Amino acid sequence: MIEPQILIILVKVVIVIGGLMTAAAYFVLLERRMAAWVQDRVGPNRVGAPLSQLNKSWKDLRLFGLGQPAADGVKFILKEEYTPAHVDKRLFVLAPISILVAALATFAVIPFGSVLPNGLFWDEPIDMAVSSGAGVGMLVVFALSSIAVYGVILGGWASNNKYSFLGALRSSAQLIAYELPLGLGILGVILATGSLDLDKIIAAQAETGWWFAFTQPLGFFVFFVAAFAEAARLPFDLPECEQELIGGYHTEYAGIKLLLFLVAEFLHMIAASFLIVMLFFGGWHFWFITGSEANPGWVHAILRIAVLMTKIFVVILFFMLVRWSWPRFRFDQLMAFAWKVMLPLGLINFVAIAVIDQVKTMSGDSIPGIDLMCAVAAWGVCIAAWVVISFAGPLVADNLPRLDLDPFDVDSQI
Repeated sequence: MIEPQILIILVKVVIVIGGLMTAAAYFVLLERRMAAWVQDRVGPNRVGAPLSQLNKSWKDLRLFGLGQPAADGVKFILKEEYTPAHVDKRLFVLAPISILVAALATFAVIPFGSVLPNGLFWDEPIDMAVSSGAGVGMLVVFALSSIAVYGVILGGWASNNKYSFLGALRSSAQLIAYELPLGLGILGVILATGSLDLDKIIAAQAETGWWFAFTQPLGFFVFFVAAFAEAARLPFDLPECEQELIGGYHTEYAGIKLLLFLVAEFLHMIAASFLIVMLFFGGWHFWFITGSEANPGWVHAILRIAVLMTKIFVVILFFMLVRWSWPRFRFDQLMAFAWKVMLPLGLINFVAIAVIDQVKTMSGDSIPGIDLMCAVAAWGVCIAAWVVISFAGPLVADNLPRLDLDPFDVDSQI
């Protein structure tokens, strides 16, 4: 007889993995349709229900192309599993498996809502995270996201291909560089809440009614941009830029192994969207709709899930819109942006939020409107920091040749 708690965890795992894999497949379709819309062309709109395969007199149903993900999945599964002879076969197979496992394991500590109240088949409220009560959710997320880079490096190294190896080197440099501002971006949130638990961070925003995107705008921007880079999305897709490296670290991959890489890439984007919403946009909280109580009823519980998923969907749409709207950075510009812009802004945000939080703690409730004053101060720091960084940044920021400077001067400014 399976224990009820173990059964609940198994059900959560099945729902999370099934939902994520389905979401990744259909987000690919959505992104292809958005690419067609942005670039004024026709996207996938034909594959639907192949009824003619059952009866020749029937017509196929297009269903707006909703069958395209299933067709793509079958194509990847049935495609020839070709492994080049010059690769390290053990590492070659291990690379896509490791990156997918790390991407899926990240969602073990990410909640998909608040809690489910008592029901017919359970006596206690059910937490909406697979691993509930971890208490250090953000630490686990950062640890697993750091492990994921090993899959990329292994894929590039095991391929024994210069294009793949260059993509792996770019990826390691990029991900290490942008992990620092990514961590600095959330330090202000941790200072304000005193917790690494995502549930408590969301509850803190629901209790005060102030989302951290409004009270910590500089930290939000630093984390948001670094999340783009960590997910290797345009304009930060240097590890796999097809114009320069064919496919980057997965150039030599095909079939189901390539599919694992592509699914992991979308899972990183989905995880980044979850974190952006939970850390800076209140998670499941929305004013006058979801309430702020710790144990909601069924109506509020369902509304919280709907609000959370709607916010995440909007952020994912923004990820896709940016990908098909902005050009790619040059690699030296990408690294200079991390070390010369993002890292200083992250440090400024951390110091500013620490000072503001200390002033707020010392004043207590003695000063009316202290929350609004602290938010205004944070916005002032954000604007001032951007002005200073803009004037102190490199002079050469475009891709045009500078005929008035010699090569040494150009290299020293970028």
